[in-house]
Amino acid sequence: MNWKQEYQQKLMSVEEAAGLIKSGDRVWMSPVCSMPIQFGDALAARYKELENVTVISGLLMHPWGFLKGECKGHINYESFFLGPIERKFMPQGNIKATTVQFSRIEQYTIDRIKPSVSVFEVSPPDERGYMSFGPLGTFNGALAAQLAEKVIVQVNKKVPYVYGGAESFIHVSQVDHICEADHEIPVLPNPPLTDVDRKIGEYIAERVPDGACLQLGIGGVANAVGELLVDKKDLGVHTEMFVDSMVTLAKKGVINCSRKNFHPGRITAGFGIGSKELYDFMDRNQLIETYPIWKITDPYTIAQNDNFVSINSCLTVDITGQVGSEALGFNQFSGTGGQLDFVRGAALSKGGMSFIALPSTVTRKDGTLISKIVISFEPGTAVTTPRTDVQYIVTEYGVADLKDKNFPDRAKALIAIAHPDFRDQLRFEAEKVGVLY
Repeated sequence: MNWKQEYQQKLMSVEEAAGLIKSGDRVWMSPVCSMPIQFGDALAARYKELENVTVISGLLMHPWGFLKGECKGHINYESFFLGPIERKFMPQGNIKATTVQFSRIEQYTIDRIKPSVSVFEVSPPDERGYMSFGPLGTFNGALAAQLAEKVIVQVNKKVPYVYGGAESFIHVSQVDHICEADHEIPVLPNPPLTDVDRKIGEYIAERVPDGACLQLGIGGVANAVGELLVDKKDLGVHTEMFVDSMVTLAKKGVINCSRKNFHPGRITAGFGIGSKELYDFMDRNQLIETYPIWKITDPYTIAQNDNFVSINSCLTVDITGQVGSEALGFNQFSGTGGQLDFVRGAALSKGGMSFIALPSTVTRKDGTLISKIVISFEPGTAVTTPRTDVQYIVTEYGVADLKDKNFPDRAKALIAIAHPDFRDQLRFEAEKVGVLY
């Protein structure tokens, strides 16, 4: 039997596929923009029939019905990385958050997810019967498929066919059941750039040399850096997340990866999230390859590229240089992700640098302006990147080089880039606790 016949033999409706989930199952569903949306909707419609099903995914871009509190005990949800939709539903009590460094996702999948069923959204098969995991499913898809007792794929004609290693694809023969449902890939809108974004971007871009290999996060600062790198030459990319600013630079020829030491001539990424233009760019583009996230975020793999530049953002920094990027107090905002992995990888790279950026202030809902550089974290705030790993902290007021600095020098450098309205208070508090003397 050839793969086309096998495909037809395994084909069923979305509702029939969702009907295969039974009580007690642990179900991994590919996350973010690779979510099997219709399958998840069909599963949620069955919640009253089921007991103790656990769905594991992350950073959802569609509000599946089983996130609601009424589904608790029937279909429970666990997220490895919270997004806006999960944060919205968390007060209802059916979402459990966990945090894991992306370099540990392999062991997390084996030891914690332990899927009895894995469900993926994939592209239609190519001429050999291989379906692409798309912009994000390569994250841990091949491993989750190997571990599961049952593998279900939802084929979507809109999923880009993304190149990469063997783990970027799954063959028709490797799945148990197939359903089909087309929908547009969810996009992540780019917020308009602010003057603060541009100023921070300027400080970083001027330090990026020609031939550097980049990792950019997502959001305003990353987009600003992308805009400001247009006059650079021969940039490379090795990144957890492929984003729109990289598409712009690649189309202009600024990113060509010609000087990369590791996979020269190729953008290497864990996944892509962004606009329709980004997904179209990824489709059958030999410039870009995706690999399992723990391979991309391995610090020793990152360090194989000389002049590696890691650029990330955070929520808050304390006066000694500790970085909080995922929570404020006990309020979990996102996840650990790959920030620390890339900071450490850049430190190991010949000529490498790491930047962590944040606006100097934030305005609360009541209109109060507060400093994001603080004397100490609110109790419960997670340290995402330890002060021992931090190199550059950047605000719109400048760059603080904290690498191997003593505590008084760290405090002085951070106060210098804090908002002017808060510098005297920070200096007073730093002297009071004995960090400055």
